[in-house]
Amino acid sequence: MREIDELINVEDPAWPLLVQELSGTGVPVEVLPVDAAAARACLGRLQVSARSNLGAVVLHCGGLLVDGGWLRIYGSPGDAGPGGLPGLAEVNAMPASLDPAWRPEAGLVVAHDVLGGVFALNGSDPLRYGRPGEPGEVVYFAPDSLGWEALGAGHSAWLSWILAGGLQEFYDGLRWDGRHDEVAALNGRQGLSFFPPLWSAEARRDLSATSRRAVPMTELLGLARESCLRLDGTDPGFLGAA
Repeated sequence: MREIDELINVEDPAWPLLVQELSGTGVPVEVLPVDAAAARACLGRLQVSARSNLGAVVLHCGGLLVDGGWLRIYGSPGDAGPGGLPGLAEVNAMPASLDPAWRPEAGLVVAHDVLGGVFALNGSDPLRYGRPGEPGEVVYFAPDSLGWEALGAGHSAWLSWILAGGLQEFYDGLRWDGRHDEVAALNGRQGLSFFPPLWSAEARRDLSATSRRAVPMTELLGLARESCLRLDGTDPGFLGAA
């Protein structure tokens, strides 16, 4: 186990370069304030250094709200109250104190979108948990197909892809008129529940005709997991705890 100062005081920290990317992007991104104590604790439990973009996000910001909150990338927020964005530690159910035995075995959830989609970093043995891709690769649980997809990139490349506008094509077919107002009305712990659901033929045919309501993200993720089990008996595994 590396000490926290060893994780923070590194050569070539990622944050300055990430700030440049954030400043130069044409994608709307809000950088939330950080809780310094929570950031240090989370970084110590993760055992990742500030040289990585993952470590930089955890250490220096409370999260990134991309495209008006459509995508929430988790950090270490200063206010994680009832409606505030939860932190990476809470979302991944990390132990309250440093536990050398704790590992995010299936993978580390790094972001959710308002549809109930999950971005996660694969653990050391993805096949064991029925996930595609390589260890350390970002994978996406798609609520419109109820399955995991490998994205072919690690965390840093994934974040650069987002800031370069990659989400526009990624969510093609999953956007509708008026979505910005609906997303803006959500708090940091809510997503949108669709009826008929996103994976149904009706929603695929005409997404704008679906009805949508705000629900807790935990409820939305639970419904997705139940749907996977009911429809084909496949358990997608851990999708996030908040």
